[in-house]
Amino acid sequence: MAFPISRQKALREWKLYFLIVPSLLLVVTFSYFPAASAIYHSFFDWAGGETKQLIGLDNFKRAFGDQVLWGSFKTVSILIVFNLFKMIPSIIMAVLIHRVKSDRWQYLYRVMLVVPMIVPSLVTLFIWKFFFDPNMGVLNNILDFTGIKTLLVSLDQVFGWGLFFENAPIGWLSQPDLILPSLFIWGFPWIGAVGVLIYLAGLQSIGQEIYEAAELDGVGPFKKFIYIELPLILTQVRLSLVLLVIGTLQGYGLQLLLLGESGGAGGRGMVPGLWMYNKAFVAGEFGYACAVGMILFVFILLLTFLNNKYVRVDK
Repeated sequence: MAFPISRQKALREWKLYFLIVPSLLLVVTFSYFPAASAIYHSFFDWAGGETKQLIGLDNFKRAFGDQVLWGSFKTVSILIVFNLFKMIPSIIMAVLIHRVKSDRWQYLYRVMLVVPMIVPSLVTLFIWKFFFDPNMGVLNNILDFTGIKTLLVSLDQVFGWGLFFENAPIGWLSQPDLILPSLFIWGFPWIGAVGVLIYLAGLQSIGQEIYEAAELDGVGPFKKFIYIELPLILTQVRLSLVLLVIGTLQGYGLQLLLLGESGGAGGRGMVPGLWMYNKAFVAGEFGYACAVGMILFVFILLLTFLNNKYVRVDK
């Protein structure tokens, strides 16, 4: 809880407040100014240069009739559901590390989680693009080696999917109906270092006496997780949920690198962020891209508000 600072103390320590001025200036310059500029230019027919024409709400009217934009919101909604499942391995990994008795091994596991964060995310995306390559990619080789591809071809013949064929490599990123499953597979085994560290911080706040009482009552490892650990890290889970929703709605780097600026075959991987990028840097319609960004901002704000209001944590 924040306590108000008395007037006398504020007057006595006023020089200290100048220390935060550089940080505030940087935040205003690089965060608030671009956002305010986007709001301003969303009301203009603007191609990014000096020339622009005020058109009022025309960009927003156009956006509400943009089928590609609303289709991209449907795609990103599916990706958010996918990513909810991807939170589970990180929670399990955090619990497993927390239960390691040796401090040395706990430290080692944390280091092993943090080391991949040093690798630039762009490199990771290139690796995954190679992973999905239909001819040289690891995924198709694994499916061939394990015989899973034969199973998929058999299932395809039964259900008539038209996706898997005996003598043709699987085009994970080139077949429209396989693009969303590919975006789901991406990141396997879905253990995010940041998520694990957040959950670990929550787990370490659980008192040892709670575990001792549970052991005296004969509570097993699974029930410990269900009745003790999971309820007590729900604050961290909620934080991860907010970050996940915001990150998924804003993100487009993955789709841009794997599928291209068009969102892949049939535009099946098109998300709002990528559509905004497409309109700005491919079509040169910066004013319309700003309007798309404003709509995206409203969606993120609304979902964050709903999450804070209805996803409550009662311990």
